[in-house]
Amino acid sequence: MAMITWLSDFGSASGYPAAMKGVALQICPGATFVDISHDVERHNVREGAFLLWMTAPYFPDGTVHCAVVDPGVGTERRAIIIKTQKHFFVGPDNGLLLPAAARLGDFSVYLIQNAKLLRSEISQTFHGRDIFAPVAAHLANGVAPEEIGPPAEEWVKLSFGQGLRRGDALEGEVIYIDSFGNVITNISGDLLPQAPRADLILETERKSSSARYARTYGELLPDTLLVTVGSHGQVEIAVNRGSAAQRLRLHPGDPIKIYLHR
Repeated sequence: MAMITWLSDFGSASGYPAAMKGVALQICPGATFVDISHDVERHNVREGAFLLWMTAPYFPDGTVHCAVVDPGVGTERRAIIIKTQKHFFVGPDNGLLLPAAARLGDFSVYLIQNAKLLRSEISQTFHGRDIFAPVAAHLANGVAPEEIGPPAEEWVKLSFGQGLRRGDALEGEVIYIDSFGNVITNISGDLLPQAPRADLILETERKSSSARYARTYGELLPDTLLVTVGSHGQVEIAVNRGSAAQRLRLHPGDPIKIYLHR
């Protein structure tokens, strides 16, 4: 089964995602398509990288992930393929693909250079349609990445950073805010004690707030600020039936501390 996922900042109401899929269907007519998201914040490579990191492991072996958050389109930034043991990633060489690929284990990076496998006319502003979609479809058809281009010796790296525990405090930063206003941090859930105190203190650059530890949102009353481990395995700050991001005025990149005892 040929499976291609799509991720971009094009907007789900635009015609750009459909154009990419149309090109891919001409090359791989039997492919199954899944949209991860086309509503990544415009030009926000880090947000796109997190969504890809969060979702890629749940797809079947052989899946090709085509991701296009590409503020450098048409410049000298390179187009690449990343091959892991079970998946392929296709997109710009701007760090977008790296966290997800690294999460799946060892990987190899290839440059996209074989013009015969691209569209004959390549726009300077829409490489998603003219380069990345055709390459994704050829990979889904079983074309080896070595046929598309040579191995790369270097590539752009992107990291979400790594939260840490320092004494009785967890320290990290916000890496993503979901549609519920839940705040996902770069602090691994493994850093939380097995049975943390129910009462915690959250400290941001703007304020200090009391919060409760909970295994899930509904354990606490509505409008309660809480700390939990999300489905992605990261420490998450939420408000039951509310928005933690609005209450704490947090944005991606903001530092945060969680005091376990104070």
